[in-house]
Parts: sequence; C-alpha cells; structure tokens
Amino acid sequence: MKKLLLIQPSPYQKDGNVVKKKKLYFVGLSLPLLAALTPDDWEVELIYEVIEDVPFDTDADLIGVSTMGHGIIRSIDIAKEFRKRGKTVIMGGYMASIMPSEAVKYCDSLVVGDAELVWQDLLLDFISGELKKTYEKPLPNGYFSTPLPRFDLLKGKNIGDFLPVQAGRGCPNSCSFCSVSCLYKGRYIKRPLDEVIRDIEQIKSLGYKKILLLDDNIFSDRVYLNKLLDTFIKLKINWMSQCEITIGKDDQLLRKLYESGCQTLSFGLESTSRESLLSMDKAWARPDEYDKLIQNIRNHGIDVSTEMVVGGEGDTLESIKKTKDFIEKNKISVPRFYILTPFPGTRFFDQIKASGRLVNNDIYSYDGTSAVYKPKNMTPEELTKAYWELYGDLFTIKSILKRNILRREILKTPFRYIFNMFVNLYYREQIKRRITPNIF
Repeated sequence: MKKLLLIQPSPYQKDGNVVKKKKLYFVGLSLPLLAALTPDDWEVELIYEVIEDVPFDTDADLIGVSTMGHGIIRSIDIAKEFRKRGKTVIMGGYMASIMPSEAVKYCDSLVVGDAELVWQDLLLDFISGELKKTYEKPLPNGYFSTPLPRFDLLKGKNIGDFLPVQAGRGCPNSCSFCSVSCLYKGRYIKRPLDEVIRDIEQIKSLGYKKILLLDDNIFSDRVYLNKLLDTFIKLKINWMSQCEITIGKDDQLLRKLYESGCQTLSFGLESTSRESLLSMDKAWARPDEYDKLIQNIRNHGIDVSTEMVVGGEGDTLESIKKTKDFIEKNKISVPRFYILTPFPGTRFFDQIKASGRLVNNDIYSYDGTSAVYKPKNMTPEELTKAYWELYGDLFTIKSILKRNILRREILKTPFRYIFNMFVNLYYREQIKRRITPNIF
C-alpha cells in the first residue's frame, strides 16, 4: 500500500520560529478533500503544523504541501527538506497557483488551481514513474462535484467545535489584489445541493452542530443562496461564512440568513477610503454605506467580522488612525488588518511594478505586515509603523471591552461575545510579538 502525507504548513514568526497553537479552530477543507480524492489503496495522513509537528522521518511515498498566504515561505522550506531526504513532493494551493513559475522550482510536481480533475491522474503518473511537472485543469462553469471529505482523518487532533463545508468557489468581483480573482476570473461555480446536504449530515453524525461555510462570497448567486438557506433551515445547524457587504441591503435575505442559523458573516471591507477602493477595482463597495449596512446586518441577529487593508491610494497616516474610530463605532468584535501587498500573479503586482513603486523585490518576504512598495501618501516605513500602531490601539484592554462587552447584543448572546473577548486577548499577545492575528 502506498502512503501519502498531506501537510498544511504554519507560517513563520518574525523571530524565525514557526507559529504554534494549542488548538486549531478553523480547519481547512483542502487536505480532507484531497484525501477523499485519493484511491482506497493509498494510506493517507494529514498534518496541520500549527498544532502538530511535521514528521520529516515519515515512511510516506509521496508528500503533498499546501501553500496559503505568507505561509508560502514555510511551505517551500518543508518541500526542500523532504526533497533533500529523497521524497517526491507535490505542491498546490493559492500561492503556488498564482505564481506557478516560482513554485515549480521547489517541488517535483505542481497542481495549479483546483485538484479535482487532475489528482487521480497525478497519482497514477507517480506510480508509473511518469510524473509531470505541472497539472492544471480548471473546473467547468456551472456546477462541480467533490467526494465526501475524509474528516475521519482529523480524529484525535485538537480542533474547534465546527467543521468546514463548501457550496461554491470563486467570486463575480475582480478586485486587483485578490488571489481568488486571479484563479477564477470573475466566475462563481457551485456544488449540487444534495452534496452539500451529504457533507453537513456527515459533520452532524460526527457530533458537530456548527459549520464554517468556506465560500469566497456566498452572495455571488442569490437564487442559489436562497436554496442553500432552505436546506440549512431543514438541517437545523449554526454556521458562519463570508461575503460582500452589499448583502446588508437585502432585508428579506438577512431574515432568512438568521432563520437558517447564520451567526456571523465576515466582510472584506478593505478601506473606508473611496479612492483606495476605486484603485483596487472595488468600485461596487461604498464606504459611506458601511455603517448603515453593518448595523442592518446586526439588527437581523447576525454578528459582523471584518478584514481591511491599509496603504491604498486614498490612505493617509491620519485616515489609518481614524480606522480605529470606525471599528470601535461599529463595535467590530474581531477586526483583522493587513498591509496592502502586491503579490505576484495579481493585477495589483503588475500595476505597482510597472509604475516603478516596488521597493522590495524579495517576493518571499511578502507577508502583509510590512510595506513592500511606495504608497501614494507616505513612505513604506511610515505605513508599516502606522499598521502596527493601528493594531496596538485597537487591542488595548479598553478597546476590547468596548467592542465586545459594552454592547447591547451581549444580553442576547453573552457566550459569543465573551468568547470573542478571549480571542481578542489572545490576538493582543500575538500583536505584542509582531505576529499578525490570523483566522486559524
């Protein structure tokens, strides 16, 4: 029997050590799906490095290494070490897919984009000794199918009280900095509802009552979302996901979202500057509507989480400081920020490079925590400093209490906001060590 080892690396801290945690709350779906796509005559092991060590002395025949965000550096180092030990290494994931000419240097074979249509061919080629350098076959428009994820392989791992489900991939928007836009180019492709139901029923059978819906934008197809919510209502589950903020205009849908068990929605607001959003090809987002939309979503019983970037064309040192006021005014429980970064493969990277504004050519140092290009209204050093000051100002004890405890919603769902407070306190310790808080 052949053996496959699949690894989700953990990123490095500023001191060079790998980020470690006692518990993994946000379990990714890619490894259990790849395991499910693997024939039964293979033994499969999953490793999530943030909570366990990578077994470099494994007897596995084939090593699969995932790449996500600024964890790409660790992914490359793991791949190098296994190849040094004579192992065959496959790489895949968002970062490897948007810069394949770089990623292929560090592995024996690369999966670009979705793996469903190439994975079994790759394994057969490996067995026959005819492994290709690159495998790529995009999913067709419309619907795509996946097998039942191998969540049984998570047994014994210290994970949270929910598991991931995916209904669709991609997003109809085409923001210039976004890796999803690079891969799916404005497409949103969906899974048959019976498969989604099947996956949720498996999760419930394992004793879980909450799910993380891993879609890039659940508001991509309103008709499909309505059908999905009808399904969730019948299944009686609690769930969270992410989408675009304009969903806050749809009262009918918001009522149904709450009825279906939606507890939290995360939104990539990016910036409160209209000029910055226009430069990101995100003209559909209107900062002057943010307050009203957030309040309307919350009025329907759904909590709001946000992700934002600093360093856009309309950002100034003063506007970055005022972002704190926006977050506190809207009582965002768990805000997250990144420095706007031109990752290779995105249109934003091409634009910045063409304008001669790139000040750091070491693409493997791009981690979203330090400026690598010249912003319009400040120096790179000023932007990096302002970024960490914003995080520091928002994660004081006073601000944490203001955003999580001193709010009317705590009377209805006290456990949610007390839990969020402890998440904030954990993030506060990470920020002190110059580790950007992340969703895992």
